[in-house]
Amino acid sequence: MSEETAGVRHTQAKALHKGIRQSTGRLQVVLDAGPAIHQSAGLARYTESLASALWQHCRDAIDLTLFYNRHSGHRPPDSLAPIPARALPLAQYPWRLGVLACQLLRTPLVDRKLGSDGIYHATEHLLPWTTRPSVMTVHDLIFERYPEHHTLANRTFLRVAMPLFVRRADAIIAVSSHTKRDLLELYSTSPQKIHVIEEGIEERFRPVEEEETRLAMERHSIRRPYLLMVGTLEPRKNHALAFEALARLKAAGGRHCLVVVGRRGWLFDSVQSNVERLQLSDDVIFTGHVPDADLPALYSGADCLLMPSLYEGFGIPVLEAMACGTPVVCSSASSLPEVAGTAARYIEPMTGEGLAEALRPVLSNPQTSEQMRTEGLRRADRFGWREAARQTVDVYKATAGRHP
Repeated sequence: MSEETAGVRHTQAKALHKGIRQSTGRLQVVLDAGPAIHQSAGLARYTESLASALWQHCRDAIDLTLFYNRHSGHRPPDSLAPIPARALPLAQYPWRLGVLACQLLRTPLVDRKLGSDGIYHATEHLLPWTTRPSVMTVHDLIFERYPEHHTLANRTFLRVAMPLFVRRADAIIAVSSHTKRDLLELYSTSPQKIHVIEEGIEERFRPVEEEETRLAMERHSIRRPYLLMVGTLEPRKNHALAFEALARLKAAGGRHCLVVVGRRGWLFDSVQSNVERLQLSDDVIFTGHVPDADLPALYSGADCLLMPSLYEGFGIPVLEAMACGTPVVCSSASSLPEVAGTAARYIEPMTGEGLAEALRPVLSNPQTSEQMRTEGLRRADRFGWREAARQTVDVYKATAGRHP
């Protein structure tokens, strides 16, 4: 880069910084809403919930604009419709590759599409090169810890891109202390750059009336009693362990079926073959994707949520289940103990028999299950999107203050 070009870019950066605060004193923030539009499950929930909370509770501090890549007629969800938005007409793969290219070339190709100024917040692992202050949320580094649980294409992209994104971001929001530890260990990231802001729980997740649960069960062909798993069907969710535990419970006379809620991810065939091998075809119900409106009822009707995951950046289903008064049995891997605390029972050892043993007192002892419901509700009260939004605004302010 020539000295003249570098000087021009520095001047542009200073001009942008001057415009970050409007005359109102509010910070301008451009937030990537792409995950809420193009994805499902955790990333979508995080982005939609955070953007909604920023819009509802923080407009005295920031002027929020959404940004996303538009293709296939996709639009923001209804909850985000009132928020001003800008869109780039690019399909998902060209967008991802374009983001990486502008980082490698150190060229702010996207800046002109984002408006004249403002902090840029990347809500997933995609950070364009930009002259404005940037914040990136890092959810997990699963592709580093368990590379076999990612497709080759995605793993290759992230191994090239993530070190760049982490290095170039002015500030990083980690959704758990475990994710922060991974960033420190794997990328030697400065601890001063990382801010741990836990995810929240939406108000609609609460215990619901029996009739609401009954209707939701009818819509999805679910019978009682049932155990529940929620999340995309992929290897790291460890459905195989849940199936083995269910087979053990059935062999001992148990009556529960297992309801598996979530879209089919990659390597689903191995999940299905485990069900058939254990002769559980009549006892495992795959609902596929379930509308968000039905989730509180399905949580409320379950006798227990199972989450034997090998790795979670946060583990939002644990929090949602607890908020609905549902006992939780989960692994002690990664961030799950941060979320569940003492309100859950943990699988020890991580075997089918270990999971079955953790489940037995929950399913057979009403006093145990009632105590877990009470503790889970109390635990869930600690997590709120309003507080997460407030802490996020604090990160924006600190980042703007440090930017040259």
